[in-house]
Amino acid sequence: MFAALGDPTRLSLIHRLSIGTPMSIARLTEGSALTRQAVTKHLRVLESGGVVGRQRSGRESLYQLRPGTIADVRSYLDGISRQWDDALARLKAFVEA
Repeated sequence: MFAALGDPTRLSLIHRLSIGTPMSIARLTEGSALTRQAVTKHLRVLESGGVVGRQRSGRESLYQLRPGTIADVRSYLDGISRQWDDALARLKAFVEA
């Protein structure tokens, strides 16, 4: 998941898919310097990370963002953030005591 989200090109694709409309590879490459092959490669990484889903529509594959997966990651990171905040508060209290 983090590898899927750790690339600027993949983040750009996520941004484009965040409007909620399934998009084809051709539509995702519009206005970019990326080839269809490059976009396909990035979409496969996102798909394997569970960030996007793919469905067939005739001869095309349409990709759509899976917001639940991103929400799960955010929840996980929020939990880690709370743990660090608690640990730092305990350290501060110890140092000031």
